[in-house]
Amino acid sequence: MGKSSKDKRDLYYRKAKEQGYRARSAFKLLQLNDEFHILDNVQRVVDLCAAPGSWSQVLSRKLFPDGKNVEGKKIVAVDLQPMSPIDHVTTLQADITHPRTLNKIMELFEGEKADLVCSDGAPDVTGLHELDEYVQQQLILSALQLTTCLLRKDGCFIAKIFRGRDIDMLYSQLGYLFKTVICAKPRSSRGTSLESFIVCQNYSPPEGWIPNLDPNASVEEFFEGCSIGRLSLKDKLTDFHEERRDIAEFISCGGLDSFDSDATYPIDAHEATPLEPVQMPTNPPYKRALELKRSLHGKVEVSGNTAN
Repeated sequence: MGKSSKDKRDLYYRKAKEQGYRARSAFKLLQLNDEFHILDNVQRVVDLCAAPGSWSQVLSRKLFPDGKNVEGKKIVAVDLQPMSPIDHVTTLQADITHPRTLNKIMELFEGEKADLVCSDGAPDVTGLHELDEYVQQQLILSALQLTTCLLRKDGCFIAKIFRGRDIDMLYSQLGYLFKTVICAKPRSSRGTSLESFIVCQNYSPPEGWIPNLDPNASVEEFFEGCSIGRLSLKDKLTDFHEERRDIAEFISCGGLDSFDSDATYPIDAHEATPLEPVQMPTNPPYKRALELKRSLHGKVEVSGNTAN
């Protein structure tokens, strides 16, 4: 989170710090919940691609409002990056595509299925929109594979998407597994961003289909028998039928009384003090670069003193 410049440009940055959230993305989940009530009567939740943990913080506060452990309620956060601890959240530094991760989560849930699986993950964007959209959809499909193995019938799945030209194909694929598929744009998500969230409710897999997470199997092989993969080689050209393409309902959530993430808000004089980050990064990708920069800077100073 930035300090004075971002505080002035985006009030969600400051509000996140004031309320103790690690990132402004916490408000996206809060506004999605206000619209869809996805956290009502939820017992077991899996937060995929969870780092730095703002969504896990929201889940913890919603499921454990009194700060006390409640029997039967569990939250598991998974990410390849390490995460600092969060109250009432079990963190796993693991790969969401590996069966060991699935087995570990099921152990934590004591064999019970999850009520909700959510993912706020996204790749490092390149600025090439079509490439970013493709990589993001592959990430969603990876999360979806794990979700189908974890989620109970009539459960809910939420994931970040980049809305592009071919997003309707993803809507159609999700429509085979969920009775309700809605695309939502929280008010806290910048209007200039392609980012939205797909809210899939009432999980209803095809009869007889048993998902099997295999790291050596492709996405098409995983969903074989579920009618959302590609045509197999045995399919004849004369039997070809165009894949169903649906348009999901698109709504904006958060209400007009919420702060506008693209607006500039003035800061009162007594609120002008910059706020420190709620949680420093545990292992940022730029850490090594900073160490090398400091090391090089030190060598330059030593060299300059010697020359004098």
